[in-house]
Amino acid sequence: MRLNHIDNRHNGQETLYFNPVSASKYPADGSDENNTYSRFSPSGMLSLLVVNPALIGTFAEGEEFYLDFTKAN
Repeated sequence: MRLNHIDNRHNGQETLYFNPVSASKYPADGSDENNTYSRFSPSGMLSLLVVNPALIGTFAEGEEFYLDFTKAN
């Protein structure tokens, strides 16, 4: 996921807005790492509210992150 926008209008918190990493064209052999995701799920959105003072200001727009869904028991 790519961090596209940080909303820090409220003092002491940030809202982080992420979208899937995608490109306008991928290699036919599927060698691009983002090809696997975007080929089958080309859109999405994730927003996170950060209120932990130790994390405020540690994220930067344009950074990319892996998002892993692991089922909790």
